[in-house]
Amino acid sequence: MEALSSSFLQAYTFNHTPSSPSPIFKLKISSVQIDEKQAKTFHQTTFFPQKLPKHSHNPNTTPPKTNQITKFFTALDNFITDFIDLPLRPSIDPRHVLSGNFAPVPEHPPTPCPEVEGALPRALNGTYLRNGPNPQFFPRGPYHMFDGDGMLHAVTVSGGRATFCSRFVKTYKYSLEKEVGSPVILNVFSAFNGLPASLARCSVAFARFLLRQYDPRRGVGAANTSLALIGGKLFALGESDLPYRVEIRADGDIVTVGRHVAFGEPYMTMTAHPKTDAETGEVFAFRHSISAPHLSFFRINAEGVKQPEIPIASLNEASLVHDFAITRNYAVFPDPQIVIKPAEIVRGRAPLGIDEAKVPRLGIVRRGAESDGEMWWVDVPGFNMMHAVNAWEEDGGDTVVVVASNVQPVEHVLDRVDLVHSSMERVEINVRDKSVRRRAVAAGNLDFAVINPAYVGKKNRYVYAAIGAPMPKIGGVVKIDLSLSANDSGDCTVARRVYAPGCYGGEPFFVAREPDNPAAAEDDGYLVTYLHDENSEESKFIVMDAKSPNLDVIAAVKLPGRVPYGFHGIFVPHNTNS
Repeated sequence: MEALSSSFLQAYTFNHTPSSPSPIFKLKISSVQIDEKQAKTFHQTTFFPQKLPKHSHNPNTTPPKTNQITKFFTALDNFITDFIDLPLRPSIDPRHVLSGNFAPVPEHPPTPCPEVEGALPRALNGTYLRNGPNPQFFPRGPYHMFDGDGMLHAVTVSGGRATFCSRFVKTYKYSLEKEVGSPVILNVFSAFNGLPASLARCSVAFARFLLRQYDPRRGVGAANTSLALIGGKLFALGESDLPYRVEIRADGDIVTVGRHVAFGEPYMTMTAHPKTDAETGEVFAFRHSISAPHLSFFRINAEGVKQPEIPIASLNEASLVHDFAITRNYAVFPDPQIVIKPAEIVRGRAPLGIDEAKVPRLGIVRRGAESDGEMWWVDVPGFNMMHAVNAWEEDGGDTVVVVASNVQPVEHVLDRVDLVHSSMERVEINVRDKSVRRRAVAAGNLDFAVINPAYVGKKNRYVYAAIGAPMPKIGGVVKIDLSLSANDSGDCTVARRVYAPGCYGGEPFFVAREPDNPAAAEDDGYLVTYLHDENSEESKFIVMDAKSPNLDVIAAVKLPGRVPYGFHGIFVPHNTNS
């Protein structure tokens, strides 16, 4: 969701590189009336838990390197926060957004986890990693839940024993701001809090660039959204930047190798949701931008080498294309009502907004297309796809089936996610007559759904989805049988695991018990995730039996460190060259 950060900075601030720093720089902000500014009041809400955990830390304790320029910009930031910002809405108030188990944690070195309830399966050998935002500095001003630095929380399992580790993704943004000792790069989701504050922050960002406090060509993203294996290598991803390669060491530690520029060029970004064809090893990905082309589609071969891009000119405005799906022959992209309009900044609004008059669409293009002339779109009123679960072809290729989450009402996606209801839907697109048929496949507020990774792009039967309690908290997991969805059978839920009161988890991830056995049942495996008990303030790594009628928890590992709520994860087997 952060891709507009990179493209905004590129298009509106950094179209050139100064040949030399200016000897004198003057920052002048005029016509900003603040004498009648309201007192800052912090609205009470049940959006997030209000108490802070017992062990809440500023993750960064390294003394910063400061100079006069740094002090000057820090003073300007503080002035904007204290005197120009409008009162903070709950969605950008750090005292709400970072309360409870959303509060940041420090890094945690590899540590054995001796306390295990049940027994870890011998077949579970590898590392489970989950990505999520974790700001290294507790913000003084506006902060959105998508803004934080990426932190990877990992549990390495071997021989029935577990080791826990938490490490920041050492992005250019993270390393720069750690050295400076304060935030430097503009957070697009929270920076635009009224016209005066918006103009002031943009001026400061441009001044920082002119005085060479940072170089946006090296990336502006936090790599805080997901992880993926591409060409046998492990990457941390956030769609405001190119992927960062990371490695898992033998002792369970996580090391950032660096930004992978081979997947793009200096200012480019890449989706946080690439799709891997398990049969060919190919990875399909895209990037979207506020400038034309607003969408580009590309393939990365099994060796990890990026192939030529296909610019999609038929997407004629910048939309928030967060995810997509692939089938054996096609790629399917959403064009939702969530649009990106940088001109809104001059009105004191965030560039990301809702176009209520727009009809959402789905676009279909062949995986092997050589130009966007092969792209075609169908209107799907009321369908704003956020996360794609899977897609496949039926009827000899005449029908494309997409299973995905549909967020409603879409206007709350960024500001009041607790009011969003995400339905799990099946969408059938007739390739010949371009007709569309859709229906829900399960009841409830469901998102962050996963399948057996071996079935990406192929017809699958089972989906495991997180239950919003409400979102962004997750109160359990359901198992959906899609074979029941073909005949309008209503709720296709066949198993459910609801966590104990005060306990909340994350996105589940499916790990096959016998990944190399082609005869294994699709649901023969485990669901792994993190679970946090807000009563005891303890975090656990749990393993569920994905085949059992109640998704039984067969192992729970007490972790030596707290794991905040986050986004997407992955399981990396030990035999993977990550």
